[in-house]
Parts: sequence; C-alpha cells; structure tokens
Amino acid sequence: MRWRKTELFKKKTSTLKSKPRKIRNPLNHAMNQTPRQTQIQTPHPAENQPANPATNLPALMQLQGVCKSFRSADGVPRLILDGVNFCLAQGEIVALLGKSGSGKSTLLRIMAGLIPADAGETIYRGKNIYQPAAGIAMVFQSFALFPWLTVQQNVELGLEAQGMPANEREQRADAMLELMGLAGFGGALPRELSGGMRQRVGIARALVTNPDVLLMDEAFSALDVLTGETLRDDILNLWDSDRIQTKGILIVSHNIEEAVMMADRIIILSSDPGRIRSEIKVDLPRPRSADTLEVRTLIDEVYGLMTMRPAQEALTGTGLVLHLGYRLPDTDVSHIEGVLDLLAGAPFNGSADLPQLAEESALPDDALFHAYEALGLLGLAHIDKGDIRLTALGQRYAEAEQAQRQELFGQQLLMHVPLAARIRQQLEKVPNGTLSEEPFIELLEEFLKTDEAKRVLEVAIEWGRYGEVYEYDFHTGRLTLPEQNGE
Repeated sequence: MRWRKTELFKKKTSTLKSKPRKIRNPLNHAMNQTPRQTQIQTPHPAENQPANPATNLPALMQLQGVCKSFRSADGVPRLILDGVNFCLAQGEIVALLGKSGSGKSTLLRIMAGLIPADAGETIYRGKNIYQPAAGIAMVFQSFALFPWLTVQQNVELGLEAQGMPANEREQRADAMLELMGLAGFGGALPRELSGGMRQRVGIARALVTNPDVLLMDEAFSALDVLTGETLRDDILNLWDSDRIQTKGILIVSHNIEEAVMMADRIIILSSDPGRIRSEIKVDLPRPRSADTLEVRTLIDEVYGLMTMRPAQEALTGTGLVLHLGYRLPDTDVSHIEGVLDLLAGAPFNGSADLPQLAEESALPDDALFHAYEALGLLGLAHIDKGDIRLTALGQRYAEAEQAQRQELFGQQLLMHVPLAARIRQQLEKVPNGTLSEEPFIELLEEFLKTDEAKRVLEVAIEWGRYGEVYEYDFHTGRLTLPEQNGE
C-alpha cells in the first residue's frame, strides 16, 4: 500500500503590502543599467495589441481554438484539450485550476512553445508561437535545475542562450539572486539547498531574462505549506511593487486558496478533454486575508464550480458511468477512509462544506479532490456544488468493523469500477486463476499514455487487494484470485 505525506500545518494569512496593479513600461530596474545590444528586443508594443474583453487591458497572449491530442499505444489519438479560447492580459495574474486529466500542464507547455498545438492558434504580441519565444519564461514544479551547475550558472543559462557577454550575465544574475533572497548562494550546488531555495533559483532563472509572461506550473506544490506560502508572498511582493518587469503571470495550481489569494482571474478547466468550463474575476485588492468573509465566500464558490456535476449527469439524475479506460483518481485507501471517517464524525456528522472539511483535514486540495472522487465513484458519498455528504452506504461503512469495510469496499469496486470487474472476470476464466499484469496495461494504453496506464492499474490493484477482489505479486507482476494465492 502506498503511503503519502500529509501536511499538518494550518494555513497562514498573507500580510504583504501591495498597491493597485498598473501596466509597466519596460525597465531595467534590477540591474540599474541600460540594456546592451546583445539583449533580445521586445516584439510588438503592447499598445498595438487587441484588448482582452474580460479586463479591457492589452492582450499579451491569446489562445484561439487550441486543441491537442496524444496518441495511445494503439495509435488512436486521445483528445487532451478541445477548443480552448483564452487571453492573458497585460497587468494581470491568472490562475488555472482543474482536476487531473484537464490538460493544465499541456496547455502551459503549448503557451511556452515547448510543444505544438494540433489545431488553433497560440499568439504572443500578435505573432503565432511555434517554438520557445523570447519574452516567455516558465517555472517547473520539479525545479528543473542542472545538478552539476552552481546556482549562479543555473541562473545565467537563459542569458547565455541569448548570447549575452559573461560579465553582463554575472551582473544580471547577481542582481536577481539578491532580489530573490539568494545573495551569497551563487557558488552553491542545488543539492546544498532546501526545496524552497531550489525553487527560488528556478524562479530567478526565469525572471533574470526579463520576460513579459511568466508561466508557473504548480511551482509551489512540491514545497511544504509554510515554505510555499512564503515564496508565493515574495512573488506577489515583487509583482505588486514593480520590482520585476514581468507583465503577466499564469499559474497552474491544484490549491484553491492559493488561486484566490494570488489571482485577478481564475479559469477552471473540465476534464477529458480539457475545456474552459468557468471563469471568475477576482476584484479583491491585495493583500488578501484568508480569514475575511469575501475570500472565504470566493473559495466556497470555486469549490462549488470544481465539484459541479457534468451537465448530462445533472439532467438525468444518474451517477457517472465509467468505461474501462477511466482515469481512476490517484489516491490510496488510507486517504479514502481517512476523509470518510473525518466526514462521519463530529462536527460534520456525515455532511460538510468542502472548504471546512479541507481545513480540518489539513490535506492539500489535489489529494482531497482525488479522495472525494473515489468516495463518489464507490457510492460512499455524494459531492455537488461545494458540499459533500455520506450516502446511506457510506454511513454504514463508517460504522462497520474492519472486515466488513473490506467486504463492502470490494463489492462497490466490482459494481462501479469496470477495470476491477474486468480483472476479476479474466482471472476467473483461466484454470489456474492467475494472469500477468501486462494485458491490462495494454488494455489501458488504448485510452491512456503508458505512464498513466501503469498508474491507473496500480490504483486498481491496490483497491482490489484491499477489497480482497484479487491479489498481486509485485516481484512477478502477476494478479491472482484470493483463494489461489500461495498455492
């Protein structure tokens, strides 16, 4: 069984000072010097670009009808993004939210020019993007630092790629490291730094090129709660005090409170395929306190939109019907039962507002959403419009002894998860009751990429073992009927 680290820290309130956001002219503030001829020129002045109708501000980037597919193992294309229309305006921070499979990171990579769209246009300052563009920088969740290079050398990489002379690169990198609170660490290797400091290096590397657009792909999610909040606050401080030249920021996040505290607009994507489902304008001035009524109300609204039932399901009143290749939520039994037990106990007594349950659990939003989805799939809870309540079966499950819990879990798994039912059926058909996992991976690869197919099978195996539907030998990679195990 897989175990995951949970965060036990309560979230703190942002206390940064800010001022109303304005559109800035290009500055060389951090370096206090005039750019040299080696610096890449900024294309197309912003004032010549069309305004974003949602904000009335000049557009930095536009996506028009963007679609993206990946081919599964059998060569059939699987749609990841479908008809995405989006505009990032000058002077705004936009947060992009969505469940797994919504294509958030794929969309960010298309905007960065790292991968092409299959259809539609990605436009930066009036020009289509087909490759990485000067003026657009990206920060990754995994830090993406070169371990054999020093902090200084990692930060200078983008400047070196632009052909900037060594002495100017050093001056620019020194100034950015000081701005990011890393002065004195230029000679250190990444392994000598904490996770928070390594991510500061990644952000410094992106900002040192003076990008117009900063794309952040879950840049704070790999950090502990307090470190992540401190770094977010520092980024907002640099943004609101005009100490960076960046004119627009797009943040991909799983953290709803993070999105509400940082963004001027929040975009919510649906899943499989990813489409823009909702857009919320955040008119609250910064700094924002997570304890104010306005912020809590907005968080509740976003939770409601994130858990909104699909239109067809809501119209018919029926539950979600899964197919064999359904992307099972990335959660383990300990999280599923932990959330169920928390919901069943006082003060919730079987029904809760999702933000309140999130605060009580102290789990990150992405982990909670996966657990919520699993409870819904197994018929143990009903989630809609930002609220969750246990079903009658969920109440019975919460009160059951361990053996009965496992029995109920197995019954619901076979009833509601086609992949688990298929595995059990195939095992019952063979005389010795044992099969390799490979045919099931190949089956999932008809719907999913290889890595995701393996992850989904891993989840189905863990759930099935807990429900005593089948057993699994990690060393041989074989699935076995429980009564055949060990013979």
